[in-house]
Amino acid sequence: MDSVDLQVLKSARDWVKAGHRVVMATVIRTWGSAPRPIGALTAIRDDGMVAGSVSGGCIEDDMVLQVRSGELVQDKPATTKYGVSAEEAKRFGLPCGGTLELVLEPLGKDSGIEELLARVERHELVMRRLDMKSGRVTIAPAKPTDHLVFDGATLATVHGPRWRLLIIGAGQLSTFLAQMAQGLDYQVTICDPREEYAEGWNVPGSELKRGMPDDVVTEMNLDGHSAVVTLTHDPKLDDMALLEALKSPAFYVGAIGSRKNNEARRKRLAEFDLSREEIARLHGPVGLKIGSKTPPEIAIAILAEMTAIRNGVKVPEFSEPGKATVAGCVT
Repeated sequence: MDSVDLQVLKSARDWVKAGHRVVMATVIRTWGSAPRPIGALTAIRDDGMVAGSVSGGCIEDDMVLQVRSGELVQDKPATTKYGVSAEEAKRFGLPCGGTLELVLEPLGKDSGIEELLARVERHELVMRRLDMKSGRVTIAPAKPTDHLVFDGATLATVHGPRWRLLIIGAGQLSTFLAQMAQGLDYQVTICDPREEYAEGWNVPGSELKRGMPDDVVTEMNLDGHSAVVTLTHDPKLDDMALLEALKSPAFYVGAIGSRKNNEARRKRLAEFDLSREEIARLHGPVGLKIGSKTPPEIAIAILAEMTAIRNGVKVPEFSEPGKATVAGCVT
């Protein structure tokens, strides 16, 4: 789940604890050009306060009116659709005739939101099952490959950090990358055996490991929901991590440095037990070509490229060859 939906759950928990009546809506199906993805959440309080979004505002306005009047689900969960006809799509501001189907759930002290948030804050990946007939909720461990499922009788949603990011190096750039990555649903691990860097690391929510990079990569047992970015500029450390990461199923492996330095790096890696195909997986220079120079800009460039690849989008070329700065290093 992303940080936006996590905030929805936190708001819903606080409102329920304060004694408010709360209805939570979950997007379960979309048709056409829907404004929010499947699994998106919004919570509406009895006085009309809203957290999150399933449509960008228009549908929420309609639901607020129904919640205030007491017309929108009282005791048991239910489903509803918005934008079924072209007229309704236009009325609710859905683009291109899009349609949303939602599960509407009245929340209470037995809805499991408190337990759910506690487990997510422990970096657990969990599945929440809602029985549509009784409103009963159960929470159990989930796998990274699990996803939202709705069969009419049960709504199963997955919460927690699905994605992992291992950053090699605990420098200034790593700080910005770690902070931003957590907002994009990554569980962030930092690896730096150098005392002078590790001692100053202080990014809440991230985990610091002091082992050697190749050992840490192996220990993490990377999968297709994992990414590795090396940022030390020290070949002895960066290359150690890359030798293991490029052999793993990680969806993204990137290295800081200029084009010239990365070509030299590829030649070094070829001297070890890596195939040509494995070396070709390396994203170096790391990040999209957006003229990045400052650490925050470079972090944005890296996360933009990671996001494109994780979403199956072909990475565009934004810059003129030879004239841009790529992730902080002149090509």
